This record gives sequence, C-alpha cells and structure tokens, in this order.
Amino acid sequence: MLLCYNILKDVFKKTQRKTFIFFLLSKFLLADRRHKSTVQFAARADLPKLAYRRLNGKSPGVVFLPGYGSNMNGQKAEALEEFCRSLGHSYLRFDYTGHGASDGVLAEGTVGTWKKDVLFVLDELTEGPQILVGSSLGGWLMLLAAIARPEKTAALVGIASAADHFVTSFNALPLETRKELEAKGEWSLPSKHTEEGFYKFSMDFLREAENHCVLQSPIPITCPVRLIHGLKDEDIPWHISMQVAERVLSPDVDIILRRNGQHRMSEKDDIKLMVYTIDDLIDKLTTLV
Repeated sequence: MLLCYNILKDVFKKTQRKTFIFFLLSKFLLADRRHKSTVQFAARADLPKLAYRRLNGKSPGVVFLPGYGSNMNGQKAEALEEFCRSLGHSYLRFDYTGHGASDGVLAEGTVGTWKKDVLFVLDELTEGPQILVGSSLGGWLMLLAAIARPEKTAALVGIASAADHFVTSFNALPLETRKELEAKGEWSLPSKHTEEGFYKFSMDFLREAENHCVLQSPIPITCPVRLIHGLKDEDIPWHISMQVAERVLSPDVDIILRRNGQHRMSEKDDIKLMVYTIDDLIDKLTTLV
C-alpha cells in the first residue's frame, strides 16, 4: 500500500511539474521576451571573441548548440532559457566563431573551429556537468564535445542531428560530379534557409570535416542520449539520428520521430517536446544523485 502511495505521489508531482512547464511555455510563446539574459563576450588569446548569454543556477546545467549559420537568439534557444530560469538551473547559449554576434568570418570556419568553441565554453563558462542540446550542426558538435569532455557531459539531446552531414552529402554525389567540384575547388549545398538558396563550401572545409566524422565506428559516449527528428526534414535525413543511436555505446538512448516535424523544429509542439525531454532528463539525473 505504501509503495502504491509513493508511486501515485511521484506521478502527481510530475504531472504538476509538467502543467507548470506547459504554463510557462505558453506564456513564453505569446510574450515578447523582455527578460533575456545579457549578451557578454569571452576573449580568447589569438582567437575570435565569442558572444554568449548565461544564467547561473543549479546543476545539471543546460548548454544550447545552434545550427550552421544560425545563432543563439532562435526560438528554441530562448525557450530553453525561460525553462531553465523557471527551474533555477544554469543555462548557456552562445554563437560560434563567424556566427551571430561573435567575431570571425563564417566562410573561414571549420568543424574543428566550432568544436574548439564548444570545448572553450564548457571549460571556461560552465561549472559541473551539462546537458548539451544540439540543433543540426550542433547535434554533431555535441557528440564531438561529449567524446572530448565526458566528465562535463551529463546527457545529450539532439534535434535534427547533422552528424557527418557535410561529408556524407558530398560523398553521395556521383563520382564525376565530385571530380568536377574538386577541380573547381568549391561545392554549393542547396538550402532553403539562405537568400541565395545554398551554402558554399571549399574542398579544404570538407577535407577538414572528414577528420571529425563519427558515424564510421562505435561512438564512445555512455551518458543518456535523446534524439528528436522530423520525418519531413528536407535538410538532414532522419536516418542520421538512427545511425547515431546505433553507434553510441550508451545503454540509455531514445529516438523520437515526429511525423510532421521539419528541420528547424521550431513549432510550438516541437519546442514543448524538446523542453519536456530535457525536463525528464533533469529529473532522471537529479534522482540518481
């Protein structure tokens, strides 16, 4: 009888918490978000300054990693800040080199450049273990960061994770096309998210990206992993998240496929799912402590 009472009490607490989070999200999505954290800049010796926004709070903290060409001011990043503020957990969002308010030139960046950015913010701007939330390119970078900093990584949440995407997309082209592009020295990847309709990459960028591919072998990550992907994602195929799930060594991996989900996953229900997923991880991690 006591066991049943404790289970019901736990369910009631979680239901209350979910109701509270839903209320906050509804308020956030309708509001004009006047209570943002302040933009700060992290100076690095001989490297571009990084722009970031930070909330101090409880552990585990949450770090948001945006996608290629994106920045820290998107709806997902701002919703996470509101969520972390409401629960008193620390939160960090930032712009990679050449992105948003950070210094540097986007076209001169590499996967290795942005990996260094992530490791810098983990080492210098956060305390204790973090839940890394990676969107698109950020989903690739969170894997690289978790491999390099396992002690700083409490859990991973990938949203339309783009692991190895630049390299696999190029290698999927016909051999003759690849030879022509290599002779030309650059490649244009179609995208609906730019005015030009494509992203342009040099062959040097692609060769450097090959050094950071993770899907050819087991991925030495053992923390909880949650992967969310839309079946209507026209930029990053959902099967990439399936490949990540198959290769990580963690025994605690869940994949959530949204039938109508698109690449950016910025619809109201997409954001609710992301926040609920992170809330469940926080609950799991704090219960284990």
